[in-house]
Amino acid sequence: MALGIGIVGLPNVGKSTTFNALTEAQNAQVANYPFCTIEPNKAIVPVPDARIDKLASLVDPERTVNATVEFVDIAGLVKGASQGEGLGNQFLANIREVAAIVHVVRCFDDPNVIHVTEQPSPRDDIDVINLELILADLQQLERKVDRLSREVKADRKLMPQYELALELKELLETGKPVLAHPESNGNTFESLNKEMRFLTGKTVIYAANVDEAALAEDNEYVRIVRAVAAEQGAEVVKICAKLEEEMVSMSDEERHEFLAALGVAESGLEQVIHLGYRALGLITFFTAGPKEVRAWTVHKGAKAPQAAGVIHTDFERGFIRAEVIAYEAYARLGTEAAARQTGELRIEGKEYVVQDGDVMHFRFNV
Repeated sequence: MALGIGIVGLPNVGKSTTFNALTEAQNAQVANYPFCTIEPNKAIVPVPDARIDKLASLVDPERTVNATVEFVDIAGLVKGASQGEGLGNQFLANIREVAAIVHVVRCFDDPNVIHVTEQPSPRDDIDVINLELILADLQQLERKVDRLSREVKADRKLMPQYELALELKELLETGKPVLAHPESNGNTFESLNKEMRFLTGKTVIYAANVDEAALAEDNEYVRIVRAVAAEQGAEVVKICAKLEEEMVSMSDEERHEFLAALGVAESGLEQVIHLGYRALGLITFFTAGPKEVRAWTVHKGAKAPQAAGVIHTDFERGFIRAEVIAYEAYARLGTEAAARQTGELRIEGKEYVVQDGDVMHFRFNV
C-alpha cells in the first residue's frame, strides 16, 4: 500500500487551495465550480523539522535534506459517490491508493464561493463523505463475504478471515467505519485490509478550513468539527487555506512574523504535515556529516538493519552495528566526539529498535 495522504472533502471546500499551499506551487487548478480536479495531483512535501536545522547549525554540512511525505489532491466527492455520482467510483478508487486521509471541511461563509448546499453544515458535510466511504466499503465487503463463504468450505484456515469479514459487514451496516472494530490492529484484519484497502480503515485528520477571523478563536463551525472528531477519536487541525497559500511567497522570517501576529507558532499546514506523517506510522532518524545532514524515514518499530536499508540495501545486507546518539544529547553536546567521550554514543546491534530522532552511523561489510 502506498504511503500517501489523500486530501478529500466535498467540492469547493478548499482542497486544491490547501494542496497548492502544501506544495508551495500552483500545481492544482483552483476554480469556483465542482470537479475542477479530475486526475489526482500528487506532490512530495518536505516535513518541517527544527531538529534538522539544529543539526545543520552544529555540523555545517554542504547540504541538508528533510524527510518527505506524499500528498494527493483528490477531486470532491458528492452524495451518491458510491453509486458513481460525480465520477465517484473513480475518486473513491483514488482514495483506496492512499494510507491516510486529510478531510477538509468548510468552516466559513462566503456567498462568492459555491457550496453543495445553501450554507456549510460541518456535521452534515462530514456525514456525506463518511457515508459514501462506508457504502463503498460495504459493497466491496459483500462481494468478499460471498467469495469467502464458498472458499472456507474447502480451506478451513480461512475461517478467521470469514468471521471477521462478517463482523465488519455488520459494523458497516450500522453506519460505523471498520476502524471502529476492536480487532482493527490484529493480524487477520491486516491480512484482509491488504486486499480490501478499506476506505474507512484509514486514519482521518480533519482540517477545518476557516476564514481569517476564526483563526484566533473557533467559530461555531469549528466547534462542530471538533465535536465530531472527538466522537471518532480523530485529530483536528484548523487552517485558513487562503492565507496559507498567500504565505507561500513569504520568506521564512516574514512567515514567522506573520504567524506570531496571529498568535500561533506553527502554521496549520505544518500541523497537517506533522500529523499526516505520524498517521502513517512514520518516525525520523538522522545522519550527520560534513557532506550532508539528512532526515530518513522508517516505520515506528523498525530495527537498526531496516533503517540501514533505507539508506542503501548493502547497508542492511552487510549490517554489523550502529553507532547511535539521541538527538537531545547531540544537540546538548554539540559534536559526535563529545558524545563519544561522555558515553552518549551507544553501540547497538541488529535487535535495536530505532527511536524517533536518533542520529545514526552504520557499520557494514559486504
